[in-house]
Amino acid sequence: MLHFIFSSYVVQEMIKIADFVPGDRVRLLDFGQTDMLYRRRLLSLGITRGVELLVVRVAPLGCPVQVDVRGTSLALRKEEARYLQWERV
Repeated sequence: MLHFIFSSYVVQEMIKIADFVPGDRVRLLDFGQTDMLYRRRLLSLGITRGVELLVVRVAPLGCPVQVDVRGTSLALRKEEARYLQWERV
């Protein structure tokens, strides 16, 4: 029989890119069902599991989303990044 104790562990709410607002600091938890080619592109741009991003701005219609990651400014399309799983930091 297994017992799990989470007394000192706080579970963060998982969010999607559609929930981002300017000023959010988010951490990538998982790539989910993201297409392999898009995943490779993100990895080459420095977006790996555990990386923290700052949401700079969200376009008026919600796409794209400008983020700062490791000193670089990137724009993410909602349609391509919809399966990425994030948590607020």
